[in-house]
Amino acid sequence: MAEVVYMPKLSDTMTEGVVAAWTKNVGDAVKSGEVLAEIETDKATMEFESFYDGVLLHIGVETGKAAPVNSILAVIGEAGEDISAVLANAAAGAPGAAEPAPAAPAAPSPAPVAASAPARSPAPVSAPVAAPVVANNSSERVFASPLAKKLAAERGIAIEAVAGTGENGRIVKRDVDHYVPYTPAASAQSYTAAPSGTVSFTDEPISQMRKTIARRLAESKFTAPHFYLTLDIDMDAAIATRKSLNSIDGVKVSFNDMVVKSVAMALRKHPAVNSAWMGDFIRRNEHVNIGVAVAVEDGLLVPVVRFADGKGLTQISAEVREYAQKAKDKKLQPADWEGNTFTISNLGMFGIESFTAIVNPPDACILAIGGIKEVPVVKNGQVVPGNVMKVTLSCDHRVVDGASGAAFLQTFKTYMEQPAAMLL
Repeated sequence: MAEVVYMPKLSDTMTEGVVAAWTKNVGDAVKSGEVLAEIETDKATMEFESFYDGVLLHIGVETGKAAPVNSILAVIGEAGEDISAVLANAAAGAPGAAEPAPAAPAAPSPAPVAASAPARSPAPVSAPVAAPVVANNSSERVFASPLAKKLAAERGIAIEAVAGTGENGRIVKRDVDHYVPYTPAASAQSYTAAPSGTVSFTDEPISQMRKTIARRLAESKFTAPHFYLTLDIDMDAAIATRKSLNSIDGVKVSFNDMVVKSVAMALRKHPAVNSAWMGDFIRRNEHVNIGVAVAVEDGLLVPVVRFADGKGLTQISAEVREYAQKAKDKKLQPADWEGNTFTISNLGMFGIESFTAIVNPPDACILAIGGIKEVPVVKNGQVVPGNVMKVTLSCDHRVVDGASGAAFLQTFKTYMEQPAAMLL
């Protein structure tokens, strides 16, 4: 009997995938363990291996198209086999339908999120907007009104792909009426109201990464009660230490590397900040894994420096540079971004003096790093030139109180202002 291959869930935040490329054509022989397709998730493009031996009889998602998790990706069976009944059962989720193929283990930690709230742009007037695709598991009941189901069937629309706006997410008639298939491979649409160009805009498809960023930003901002603590750091000693370290042949340490190390050391002394809100309990992490937000074309990814408190500056530097390159090349794997216990977002290199970041759940805190600015400071009763860096700690008040956050920042400040203390 033919085996149905379903769109795998390759990360815990993935709701749909885009087939970047097929490595097999219909009619080709397929062996278990061979790469069947390359699938773009919300974080990376990953190779997906076949779990079955046989012949590729059916491709359910064309190259460049998106499909919800657990929708039909392909069918593998014997050459010439009639698969019409298998496809019908799988699509309907009927009893006895083929079970979904095993999926790659989902990453247990959150996906990369934007470190600060994106600017809002006014929605274009009268522009056709694609409805978001909701990944309803085909093996679960889809909540939709009878009229919505009837209209969807008449129009050839998969009811699982329609976003429900009714009570408790129920799909109703208006959802089917307003449904527009999402086509990420389609070119951007443009519209001009008049030759004079007085009204114009461009509609761009939303990437998997941007969809996840939008969803998780909203979840964090509107469910976690945020508060913010800002502190000035005297960077004179850090500047001198970095200059001295980088004078050593083969050593290249950035200020961000020093921030990662100082944060890791401070977290060891303040475990309340190195915690996570888990719904009905708080998890106090005894290990220190620092997520470092990296800007990429479609948004942000957060690769993780594991056990950062036990690593030296040069090791942290090498890891961060490697992760940044892999992120830009879309080569990060789940093992690279999972398991963070605290997150750092640094916009100092863009000339940003200070900003507030949104907590990256389930972390309790995120530290926003601004640029180093030369300003007048008072030392020993004298006004002298100084170098100051502003940092802002965003805290989930369900986990961290103001005093705990402030104590952490004071320890972090000590390490940054006296870098030799990190060696003690």
